[in-house]
Amino acid sequence: MAVVAVVDVMVGPGVGFLPLVSLGPAFAGLIGTWRRTVLTGAVALLLCVGLGMYDGLFQTRRGSTAMGSVVGVTAAGVAGAVMRGRREAELASVRSIAEVAQRVLLRPVPRSTGPLRVAVSYTSAMAEARIGGDLYEVVASPYGTRVIIGDVQGKGLGAVETAAVVLGAFREAAHDARDLTALGARLERSVAREANGERFVTAVLAEVRGRDEEAVLLNYGHPAPMLVRCDGTVDFPLPPAHALPLGLGLHGGKPPRPYRVGFAPGEQLLLYTDGVTEARDGTGTFYPLGERSALLGDPDAQAALEALRADVVRHVAGPLHDDAAMLLLRRRGSREAGRRTAATEGAGGGVNTPAPKRGRKSA
Repeated sequence: MAVVAVVDVMVGPGVGFLPLVSLGPAFAGLIGTWRRTVLTGAVALLLCVGLGMYDGLFQTRRGSTAMGSVVGVTAAGVAGAVMRGRREAELASVRSIAEVAQRVLLRPVPRSTGPLRVAVSYTSAMAEARIGGDLYEVVASPYGTRVIIGDVQGKGLGAVETAAVVLGAFREAAHDARDLTALGARLERSVAREANGERFVTAVLAEVRGRDEEAVLLNYGHPAPMLVRCDGTVDFPLPPAHALPLGLGLHGGKPPRPYRVGFAPGEQLLLYTDGVTEARDGTGTFYPLGERSALLGDPDAQAALEALRADVVRHVAGPLHDDAAMLLLRRRGSREAGRRTAATEGAGGGVNTPAPKRGRKSA
């Protein structure tokens, strides 16, 4: 409005810049509240009256036309601001409900459980969402710490619903199933029943016990975890045989077989989804996860994982095109783990309570 006023004074009444003063309330209605729009419209109207008298436009219809333009645009701006405010209030309410649902579905994992320090990172491909089709969970059970990470086929609300089914079944069965085979069978039935063959889930289940320097893995067509040894070497332990994802097992094919990998104190096990390894840079090169294992050297597990996540984002040089979840399990040193196990057993149980002998054999 100031620019229009200055130009109008400089060029005189012959050009007819005065109606452009209505641009002020028009922009105010787009970005401000209805009160701000009314105030801007009042200022525009006073400016229009002053310039009209200075230019002598009220002797003709041009002055009245300019004022009518300001009043009309101000009224339209007020109506638009009111409707926009209502939509923004509704959107804020929906977002708050969605955030609560997201926290329930992907709740925070324990930073420390049994012999492990745990860190998690999740990046959704949808800018306005914190969850998508990837899932993870850590449960301290009587049979050790049990972990799942998975990736639901597809995107959108359907993928989120399937992820909720898997997580709900895992949280319930992780405390009861005596081994990963029984746990995986429970998940298979849940996904097959709820998804009805329309969706499937790739997943890796892991189990770590306090005194066993190994981890038991069960892979349902998911990328192999990355094992970082104490000397810095990297390994991607593959399953003995490839298996179908969850939700497709009832259509035929052999179920996966659990396999054991050495997991000594000081070593790290990174479980991730394909949104990490399939992240591409501008030339189409996939993210070299194995070559970036040195980024996990920070003494703080969460800081180490955040450094790796930031490196993935830098590799892509933009937003990720797929959900990316990472779950880092860091085995504590033998002395630290021993003190925690002794303290837990002295307190009468807890997450490190050893399983009965039958459970050990079956596992």
